Formats: sequence, structure tokens, C-alpha cells
Amino acid sequence: MNDLLQQIRGCTICRAHLPHGCRPVMAAGEKSKILIIGQAPGRRVHESGIPWADASGDNLRRWLDVDKATFYNPAKIALMPMGFCYPGTGKSGDLPPRPECAPQWHGQLLEKMPDVKLTLLIVQYAQQYYLGDAVKGNLTATVAAFWDYLPRYFPLPHPSPRNNIWMKKNSWFEADVLPALKKRINEALND
Repeated sequence: MNDLLQQIRGCTICRAHLPHGCRPVMAAGEKSKILIIGQAPGRRVHESGIPWADASGDNLRRWLDVDKATFYNPAKIALMPMGFCYPGTGKSGDLPPRPECAPQWHGQLLEKMPDVKLTLLIVQYAQQYYLGDAVKGNLTATVAAFWDYLPRYFPLPHPSPRNNIWMKKNSWFEADVLPALKKRINEALND
């Protein structure tokens, strides 16, 4: 695993497309029980080199009901984005994750993590890549149908504070989805 992590951290396959340079950000361990597949690092995460070290990460940890020590323990939780480097900013937020990363690295990482019990798929890029034709009409419908993907996958919206409007419009998420998510997280960590 250490050799693979070194290769990923040294990856430059999409250098020409990254306005802020290559800095792959992720964490994984051979004993990881939960895998969180997000979109791509944002600017703050790119600068710090620490996955989910921003307000979105704070919200995500609250959703999961885990502290930072648990969240950043690769023997418990692996953090693997669809795109490992910050893609830069577009007209309405960060650009999509680079398409080179997942095909290049995900399979190799998954082979090294045989103990993963639950994979969280955060937003459409991860959901489309891993759920394929099983994705519902949109992100809201996919998240609402989370039971359809268990026990292996758990689809989620982005935990960004910018999603507060979505959260207010979809009160069922906090009422129904988060309790089920916390229960699954607890079971996976204590299995």
C-alpha cells in the first residue's frame, strides 16, 4: 500500500490541465473499513494537503457522527476523491474532477483495501461512476433511494455549506437519511 500511495502522491498525468499544479490529496490504509469517495479537493484542501480540511469536512464529520481522530485514521476510514488534485475554479464553483484519476488509481486502491464494509458516494461524479445505470433521475432521487444501494454503497449530497438550500428543501435527508447513515457508520467501524 505504501508504494501505491507514493505513486499516487507523485502523479502528474493531468498536470497540463491543472492551473494550480499537481498535489494529489487522499488517505487510505489496508485495514480501512469505510471508504469515502468525494469529488475533488477544493482550494483550501489543495493548500493544506489534508482531505476534507474545510467546512464541508466539518459537516461531513457531523453527518457521520465521527471525530477528527477517527475520520483521519486510515485504519478506519479511507478518503479517495474522483479527482485527486484541485481542478481549479469555473463560473459557478470548482471545476469537475479530472477524468484521468479514477480509472488510473481507484481499482488499484480498492484491491489494497479488502476490509471496506461501506462506501459513501458523495455527489454525482462518484455516484455515476460506481452506480452506473442504477443512478436515479437526479442526485436527490438517488440519495432518497439510498436503501437500494445498501449494504455496499451509500449515496450522499455534498456536505458543503452552500447546500443549505437543498437541505431545507429536502428535510427528509436529516430526518431519515442521516440516522440511517450514522447507524451504518457505527456498525462498519465496530465490525
